[in-house]
Amino acid sequence: MDSQSHYFDEEPDVLSRKSTVDLVLPDITTTLTTDKGVFSSQRVDSGTNYLLQNAPIPKTVIKSALDLGCGYGPIARTLVHRFPEANIFAIDVNLRALSLAEENLGDLGVSVLHPDSVDRNLQFDLIWSNPPIRIGKSKLYDLLETWLSRLTTHGEAILVVQKHLGADSLSGWLNKNEFQAEKLSSKSGYRLIKVTKK
Repeated sequence: MDSQSHYFDEEPDVLSRKSTVDLVLPDITTTLTTDKGVFSSQRVDSGTNYLLQNAPIPKTVIKSALDLGCGYGPIARTLVHRFPEANIFAIDVNLRALSLAEENLGDLGVSVLHPDSVDRNLQFDLIWSNPPIRIGKSKLYDLLETWLSRLTTHGEAILVVQKHLGADSLSGWLNKNEFQAEKLSSKSGYRLIKVTKK
């Protein structure tokens, strides 16, 4: 069974079978340990790759950055490389993913945490995420409202969402609430969305 059906569970019910995947970008190439029961365990998925290839570098200084729904850590690993002076946080509800992210990122100074363990007063200058669309619209909106509200006044989030999985309706919801959503680019069915506070 494909691990994608389990990746948002806290305790995946598929047997562990570790492997590795290569993260290959113009500015970084590295190998990451992965496992069954986490999102896109066989390769860095197309959406995440699109985000990492196309996310703009903010004009402001990044002191803190968040990988929201980190999985085994490809986004956080890239954040570390591109923002070496920033405090990088990686969060996920999947305990197997957190263990893998700790293995892949722990010696780089990334704070790998369950969402419930994050300091409630912590704010972020930058959030990158390939959000878990398949958890359902209500849970997704709650998740995004919780974490996007923790952007600093000058902070921004970059989300990658498949068009056929509701990228446009998500942008509409964001714009109706306390956020401003801007489509940055679109390719192969994916939309890159920049989110700021109004």
